[in-house]
Amino acid sequence: MNEKLTWKNLFFIGSMLFGLFFGAGNLIFPVFLGQQAGKNVFYAIIGLLITGVGLPLLGVASMGMTGSNSVFDLAEKVNRPYAYIFTILLYLTMGPFFAIPRLATISYQLGIAPFVSKNQQSLFLLIFSAIFFIGTFLLSRKPSKLMTYVGKWLTPIFLILLGVLVVTAFAKPMGGLDSLPQGHYASDPILTGFTEGYNTMDALASLAFGVVVIDTIKSLGVKHPGQIAKDTIKSGLISVVLMGIIYMFLALIGTMSVNKLPLAPNGGVTLAQVFNYYFGSFGSLLLALIAIIACLKTSIGLTSAFGETAKEMFPRFNYQAILIVAIGLSFIVANIGLTRLINYSTPVLMFLYPLAMVLILISVFTPLIGDSKWIFGMTTLFTMIPALFAGINALPKNLKNNEFVSWILNLNNHLPLATMSLGWVVPALIGLIIGWLFSRFSRK
Repeated sequence: MNEKLTWKNLFFIGSMLFGLFFGAGNLIFPVFLGQQAGKNVFYAIIGLLITGVGLPLLGVASMGMTGSNSVFDLAEKVNRPYAYIFTILLYLTMGPFFAIPRLATISYQLGIAPFVSKNQQSLFLLIFSAIFFIGTFLLSRKPSKLMTYVGKWLTPIFLILLGVLVVTAFAKPMGGLDSLPQGHYASDPILTGFTEGYNTMDALASLAFGVVVIDTIKSLGVKHPGQIAKDTIKSGLISVVLMGIIYMFLALIGTMSVNKLPLAPNGGVTLAQVFNYYFGSFGSLLLALIAIIACLKTSIGLTSAFGETAKEMFPRFNYQAILIVAIGLSFIVANIGLTRLINYSTPVLMFLYPLAMVLILISVFTPLIGDSKWIFGMTTLFTMIPALFAGINALPKNLKNNEFVSWILNLNNHLPLATMSLGWVVPALIGLIIGWLFSRFSRK
């Protein structure tokens, strides 16, 4: 039994966690941010790193600092019924009802769709998603092997392929960093970058992946809770440092591209144009490989986390059977109802995100404020109302055309920091203060 992990193992776990985090979305939005931010790109990067890198690190750290083995353990600090509801909603939306099927469709759209005629798109999506999910199943069957599959194989391959673009782009830059910033990047680049990083919702992913990291550390022989916590935080730090470096490189490439390429409507278009500029027709193939590997890594992590958490919450179910159900649902959703399901899953995600942020932040500050159920319970209770507002705000347009919803949305707009999607912060602070006071009085 190991007392603690070697730096080599820590690096591979950090590499695995980076691989789980860094999907196609993380590849696309920094390039778009760079193109929009122009000469203010470094300020925008600062804002992006605070939330896009800082929040995922806090999410992983919260699991380690509280000694929690899963999201359920963490959420149980509020109460047990809440833990069941929160965990089930989180893993269904981050799993087969939203995130996992979307990974298959994004990798198809970036990697395969450009090579397929319009009338054959549905057929090729069916074939591609079947292969994608079979690969996901085979590589997530043994959670103890994720460090090898993702940390030692897929992530290095991904970094080498992406490194080809980064080295080429900086060796032969398209231009300087002096283009005009667009939109809010002109007046508030740090705040806009901050909001972009926040809206990636990687904090939710950090809770989902925390269980994978902890189980990997345990499988390497570390048993003492304090050492597990330290190794979890160290591997999380390695992961986010790597993520931050790549975010910075991609954002700078996006800014330099403005000198040669037109402003694109989204980061996917920008990235495709950059690859085509440097590598011609071969660029499409290179982007396809990078996008598919990026999505496959994250899909393996989310599927494994879904299986492990479901097995812990419902021990009578077999892990392999849970994986088959999750993969089967993801395959069906990816091919039949993804667009419709996204319309209904997004409000759930927007509802869960403030609640997840509260869990993370209280957990990180438990050494200072304590871990009383009063603190967790009251803060969560006061966060639920703005969280519900955020969920209603994300409803499909056809469900928002009534006076009651309009009244709620108007009320939401009056919350402090609502324009930054942080309307939950002030109510949460009020709940925290009340919870802390109750915890002090109940102790006396």
